[in-house]
Amino acid sequence: MNTIRKLLMACMLIGGLGVASALLAAEINLPELGVNPAQAKAARAQEGLKRDAICTRCHDETETKPVLSIYQTKHGVRGDSRSPTCQSCHGDSEKHLAGDKDGKGRPATDIVFKKGVYAASDEKDRASQCLTCHKGGKRTNWDGGKHEQNGMACNDCHQVHQPADKLLSKKTQAEVCFTCHKEQRADTHKISTHPIDAGKVTCSDCHNPHGGVGPKLLKKNTVNETCFTCHAEKRGPFLWEHQPATEDCTNCHTPHGSNLTPLLKNRPPFLCDDCHDGPHNSQAPYGTGAAGLQGGLIGATPVSPATKVNPNTSASGRACMNCHVMVHGSNSPAGALLHR
Repeated sequence: MNTIRKLLMACMLIGGLGVASALLAAEINLPELGVNPAQAKAARAQEGLKRDAICTRCHDETETKPVLSIYQTKHGVRGDSRSPTCQSCHGDSEKHLAGDKDGKGRPATDIVFKKGVYAASDEKDRASQCLTCHKGGKRTNWDGGKHEQNGMACNDCHQVHQPADKLLSKKTQAEVCFTCHKEQRADTHKISTHPIDAGKVTCSDCHNPHGGVGPKLLKKNTVNETCFTCHAEKRGPFLWEHQPATEDCTNCHTPHGSNLTPLLKNRPPFLCDDCHDGPHNSQAPYGTGAAGLQGGLIGATPVSPATKVNPNTSASGRACMNCHVMVHGSNSPAGALLHR
């Protein structure tokens, strides 16, 4: 029986180039059948190139946009059984191949990814071609995601035929995102920012552009979970928690960039005064109105214009953080004394 299988295999390799691919897809052990895996790989490559040749006999290096450079990408590895052919993405396009019988030119291919001679196909049709292979995982929530809802398809960001896809490199990914997200581009050039321009942090470190269950296409369920991926020391749990920090990091910070370090939305004490606008338990004047006060009232005590008052510690230097250093939370037991 084994001898018959070996003979059939040899005949198939000689007579049909597609058999090796089919056998590998079925996970048949080729060495046991006496078939050289290298020969099967070569046969598979030839089969793919033969299908591609239907298109590349016209769409060659003379195209204004690179076409043959796809063979420098993972999509063009002909020795890999998973690699698509032209028809896998653009469809069989029989009408395009046959041409118009009336001599009025050729109809468009079944799927047109970029607007040019032909109008681009619907974004859902374009995306579905990619999701045929690239499904599950990070792309599970593409349907219903922000980018999908805004009429985008995969090739609006990805460059499939280019040897280097800018979106897949940390140093160049932000360029692609900033094409639309211009406000975030401006933020990254402010004084305090994540090292995006340095290529150490990029958009996809926090966001999943293919869709997510969290807000703003975040990779995690909440803003804080996403921030704690890097800023683990702020996670806690703490004995004394700072409620705004526990709820949402963006209550105080703006993630893309700020002119106030560290990524603050406002400068203390003004940032603190957004919430802490009641009397301070020290019974001393505090806040911006008490700084450098030379006349008027300090608490309930009249002050003559000649009286000089030192700037209040809550409004100078590091402001509130002159005393409240652990703004994200503290394990100091002294907190109990302040809450009596």
